[in-house]
Amino acid sequence: MKQKFPFLKELYWGTDGIWSDGYFATTVGINEQMIKQYIEQQGQEDAGQAKLALG
Repeated sequence: MKQKFPFLKELYWGTDGIWSDGYFATTVGINEQMIKQYIEQQGQEDAGQAKLALG
């Protein structure tokens, strides 16, 4: 993205802006809708794990 759209660096100068560390890995069998869902859910806490109480 940075190489294809270098002008974005000018817009977000001094901040990380839209750039963040991360990755997406998969095998076969996903479609565009699944990728969109994955992106939209980034940063959201997993409700199932949040309710898990040990002890």
